[in-house]
This record gives sequence, C-alpha cells and structure tokens, in this order.
Amino acid sequence: MKFTFNHFNFNVLNLERSMKFYEEALGLKEVRRKEAEDGSYILVFLGDGKTDFTLELTWLRDRTEPYDLGELEYHLAMKVDNYDEAFKKHKEMGCVEYVNEAMGIYFIVDPDGYWIEVIPTR
Repeated sequence: MKFTFNHFNFNVLNLERSMKFYEEALGLKEVRRKEAEDGSYILVFLGDGKTDFTLELTWLRDRTEPYDLGELEYHLAMKVDNYDEAFKKHKEMGCVEYVNEAMGIYFIVDPDGYWIEVIPTR
C-alpha cells in the first residue's frame, strides 16, 4: 500500500484576499474549485503547476469571526530556489513573521494568521 500527499487545507475568512496573497507570495494559482449549490461554502485548490500537491482554501459563508489557530504548532513548508529573492519580496510585502538565521529559514504569515515556512532548496 502506498500513500502520496494530495492537499493541505486552510480555512479563510476572505477568499479573494487569500487567493491574491498566495499567488503574490508563493506563485500558487487556482487549479480547481467546488462550490456548494446553496452557496454555503467554496473550496478553492491552489497549485504550483509543477506538482500534484494543492493547498485547499475553504471559505464558509456563515463564518464571520477569525479562526482560533491555537498556538500554531503546525505550518505549511515550501522550498524556494532563490531564497534571497523570496525573502526580499516577502519583506516588501510585510508578511515575514519570524526569521531563524541559524537554520537558514524564515516564516511568513497569511491574511488569516497561518504560518508558512520558507526553506531554501539545498
């Protein structure tokens, strides 16, 4: 039996804002979408166009308050081929949340407070 990664999910309050963030910050674009017939939810799957892995953004119509993300002991990690260029871009966007120079990584935060680790391709 073999398992492979398929997708990861973040619940978001403002779908358009989140989609714009992920495209600008990480180059992820919509690859498919599922909308409830009654309009109660929208699922948007974002991908990099190179792998099958997707980030699912879930928007719930009746949700108005921010999600409780707890202590953020989890995060999504992404590798980047030009670490310095990505870091500069993310600094300009104002989304760098934490830098660990000793490990050579940093974290950005999305509009809903989720952390994304950026790792250089080694």
